[in-house]
Amino acid sequence: MTDTEILKVEMKGDIAVVTMNRPGKRNAMNDQLLAALDGFFSNPPAEAKVVVLTGVDGHYCSGLDLSEHVARDAEGTMRHSRNWHGVMDKIQFGGLPVVSAMFGAVIGGGLELATSTHVRIAEPSTIFQLPEGRRGIYVGGGASVRVGRILGADRMTEMMLTGRKYGADEGLALGLAHYSVGEGEALELAMDLAGKIAKNAGMSNYVMIHALARIEDMSKQDGLFTESLCAALTQTSPDAQEGLRAFLEKRTPTFR
Repeated sequence: MTDTEILKVEMKGDIAVVTMNRPGKRNAMNDQLLAALDGFFSNPPAEAKVVVLTGVDGHYCSGLDLSEHVARDAEGTMRHSRNWHGVMDKIQFGGLPVVSAMFGAVIGGGLELATSTHVRIAEPSTIFQLPEGRRGIYVGGGASVRVGRILGADRMTEMMLTGRKYGADEGLALGLAHYSVGEGEALELAMDLAGKIAKNAGMSNYVMIHALARIEDMSKQDGLFTESLCAALTQTSPDAQEGLRAFLEKRTPTFR
């Protein structure tokens, strides 16, 4: 296990368990934690097939650490925001499926982080919130796109204007979470789902991560053509041949 001050990484078979580690700070995001996440997702362990992302001390991530706020001019703020976008893109499109085990604060930048991951599990203590409007600022880590795509502009506008909080079950109904579980059960389910995902063909996982979010941005005809390209790429792979043989032979496939 690699254990740094701010980010813990533990390999459990082919699953990398990545834990944000700022106890007492509700795992609030500062430049050091963002850089640590950037470093991990830029060069993940070669044996990792799936990542489980979580936090400590009863919280996932409470967003930007305002106690470490750095005054920036307009250009500096834009560059800082774009750096966040780059890290979140690296998480979403790095090629590894990422499962979030969430509890406590999933607020502001924490929600931006969570919505850059592919599977989200919420415990009863989970709080989803975008409080930036109450602080005289605007989201800058990708929420306009990622959270906006999930909620729609109308509901996200209301959420930001009022500082509204959503719980786990509400988040499940809205799509901010994919699973709502009991207290202390998020990490267990995350590991179970990660184990199932790790057994998929690597190429299939990679294509799903990259294609679907991009197809959403395309016209209908461009999306359909891209779907055909993805089908051609995956269905002619050795893993597809193994998957078909395994189905016919009534056994579990063994992918590369």
